[in-house]
Amino acid sequence: MRRGGAATHARDLKKFEDLRLLTGSSACASPAGVQPKPSAAKSRSRLLGALASAAACFALVACGGSAKSPGGQDPERMSEAEYDVARDLWLRQGKSREALSHALSAVELDEHNAEAAHLVALIYLGFCQRSTDECRLSAAESHARQALDSDPQFREARNTLAVVLIHQKRYADAIAVLKTLTADILYQTPENAWGNLGWAYLEHGKTDQAIDALRRSIAAQPLFCVGNYRLGLAYERKRDLNAALSSLTRALETDDPRCRSLQDAYAARARVLMKVGRADDARADLTRCQELDQKTHSGKECRSMLRNLK
Repeated sequence: MRRGGAATHARDLKKFEDLRLLTGSSACASPAGVQPKPSAAKSRSRLLGALASAAACFALVACGGSAKSPGGQDPERMSEAEYDVARDLWLRQGKSREALSHALSAVELDEHNAEAAHLVALIYLGFCQRSTDECRLSAAESHARQALDSDPQFREARNTLAVVLIHQKRYADAIAVLKTLTADILYQTPENAWGNLGWAYLEHGKTDQAIDALRRSIAAQPLFCVGNYRLGLAYERKRDLNAALSSLTRALETDDPRCRSLQDAYAARARVLMKVGRADDARADLTRCQELDQKTHSGKECRSMLRNLK
């Protein structure tokens, strides 16, 4: 059976979208279709990478038989149950700490539960979005790699690993991982791989390569507003302000309401508008940026720029 989940609070939705940037990610595209991964040991629930949009989807497939523990409990089934609880707590209720506890229990019960290990990595990444004090990138990397060790074909976990590496400023390593993923024709959301490859190139100071990768990302999924946002940043870095403005506007005007809440894009477009002398338009973007969330890095940046405009 299929189960869908969506965070109920706007701030939780924004966090999930940011994480999907790639993931990293925040994709504004609709989630791709589900194809459960094959497994010799069992069929497991498949976490769809829909951090893009905080309206993530999942496919839960009944697991096969396995040896039971002396107490009569099946550790694999218990692990799946813990994973299911963790997933619901995180995506539906926005309870990250409780979700992490259950996800870790799922991994402890079955170290080969790739879905649970991947979820642990995503939750740790979510903490990094909230606070540097709570950020545990090494733990996120460890669990992403554990998921891949258990299932080398787990493409979403590979994408998540690359996002972790980008956050760790290990750009060359991230690029190597993402190049493999962009060449994988079976990966159902290539816009994420190309988008994150462009992000890694951009952070690595390779602007031309970033522009090429980000263009490919948008070509793969025109609704991927984060791809346009990062393309705008790349053009801004090249001082091609007209192209930057065009890309950032496309990001915010993508035919998906979630894209109109992409706070970082409002901050970036306001910067560009100020550089081209359109102060009134910049003020409108900065005001909208503040309205979305004043506590984020972009919210604080917008408040500071808005203060300087007055």
